[in-house]
Amino acid sequence: MAKQCGINIRENIALLVSNSSLYNCNDVNAVIDAMTYSGFDKKGVLLGSKSVINGTDAIKPYLTDVSKECLERFIVLSPGQHVGINDVEIQALKTINKDISALGFKFFTPEFTVSYCSDTKYSVEIAEQYKGSNILIFNYLSSDKKDNVGLSREDIIKIVKKVNPRLVILTHFGIKVIESDPLYESREIQKQTGVQTIMAKDGMIISPTSYSADKGQRTLYGLGGKETSINLEKPNQETQQELLNIVEEKQETIPEAEKDDISIEEQ
Repeated sequence: MAKQCGINIRENIALLVSNSSLYNCNDVNAVIDAMTYSGFDKKGVLLGSKSVINGTDAIKPYLTDVSKECLERFIVLSPGQHVGINDVEIQALKTINKDISALGFKFFTPEFTVSYCSDTKYSVEIAEQYKGSNILIFNYLSSDKKDNVGLSREDIIKIVKKVNPRLVILTHFGIKVIESDPLYESREIQKQTGVQTIMAKDGMIISPTSYSADKGQRTLYGLGGKETSINLEKPNQETQQELLNIVEEKQETIPEAEKDDISIEEQ
C-alpha cells in the first residue's frame, strides 16, 4: 500500500503505535523491517504504548525482539510525556480504551498542530487535550453513542465545537459508519459544527499549512517547554545517548509512583 501511494518507507525515521488493537499495530514489524532493510541499516525510533512494546499479563508484545534489534531506540510513552524528533514535538495523549496503556498523539510543528485521537471514548478531560489543534483526526467506529465503541457523531461534534480546529478528518471507519456512508457522516458533522470535515481515503494527501490558524512557533519548546529535540540524522551512537539522556531527565521530574511509565530498553 505504501508503494502504491508513492511512499518510500526506507526514508522513514520514526514510527508511532497507539495501542495493541490488531487494527492499529498489526504491521509494526513489517514496517520496521522495510524501514531498516531487515536491520541491515539500523535506524529510527519507535514511540508506543506499553502494551505494544512490552506486552501485558494477557498478551505478548506485538513488537518482536528481532524488530527491536533493527531500531536505534524504542520508547514506551505514557499520557503527558513528550519527545522532540527533529523539529516536531510529539505529546502522548490519554485515551479511554480497554487497553489501559493506549495513547493518542499531538504533533506540534513550527507552523501547525495536529491531534490524532486514536481509539477512545469521550470525556471532558479527553476533549480538553485537543485544544489548540489546527487539525483533528478521529477514529470513527460508529455514529451511534449507544454502541459504546468509541467516539460517536455526538461526541465528535462536542469536541469540535470546544476545540474549533480548521479541519476535521474522519478515519478508521466501523461497519455502521461504512453502511451509513462516511461521506454523509462527514457532511453531517460539518453542517453541525461549521468546520470543514473530510473522510480519509487510501493515499489521501493534504497540506496542513493550508489549515493553520496562525503562523509562527507552534512547538512545545516555543511555548515555554523544555527543549528535548532528537536529530535522527546524527550517527546512531550519538542519537541513542541523546534519547537516553532525554528520558532520564523526564524520570527526574516525575513522581516516584509514575516512574514505571517511562521505559527505554537497552538493546
